[in-house]
Amino acid sequence: MNRKSLKDDGFTGFRPIDGLDINRIPQRQGIFAVLRPEGFEPRFLKESTAGVFKKKKPTLSRDELAAEWVADADVLFLGKAGAGSQGNRGLRRQISEFVDFGRGKPPGHWDGRLIWQLLDADDLLVAWKELPPDELNPALAKYQAEFVRLYGRLPFANLVQARA
Repeated sequence: MNRKSLKDDGFTGFRPIDGLDINRIPQRQGIFAVLRPEGFEPRFLKESTAGVFKKKKPTLSRDELAAEWVADADVLFLGKAGAGSQGNRGLRRQISEFVDFGRGKPPGHWDGRLIWQLLDADDLLVAWKELPPDELNPALAKYQAEFVRLYGRLPFANLVQARA
């Protein structure tokens, strides 16, 4: 599971976090991936740049981060973007909030929080794939299961297995 296989499977974007033009991200629902660019090596920050969630700080120890790191994996996180209860969510809003979370804003949830304890996280790539709402959970579960099959564990910043 890498940039090429995701691209072959319909993912688009593959833009660095720092250079994301949020208006070019589709508003529809889908799944997204955060990948490390070629040559990216993990260096962990002492403190996370992410926002505080329900009075809990997102920082983990370097040992905890190192234990979650998956050597040789390009994919660091897999997430989904549903319509939300008001029907006004989607990839654009979810990815925008994910990036804002990494820049210290309080989140609505803290999925993927380990990303924001990586030095040079802004260099990481974001890719997305639009999907109908009824396919989101099964697709995320499928991609995570494939990752586990290949690497024996979930991606670095996925701490909970998705359910179909």
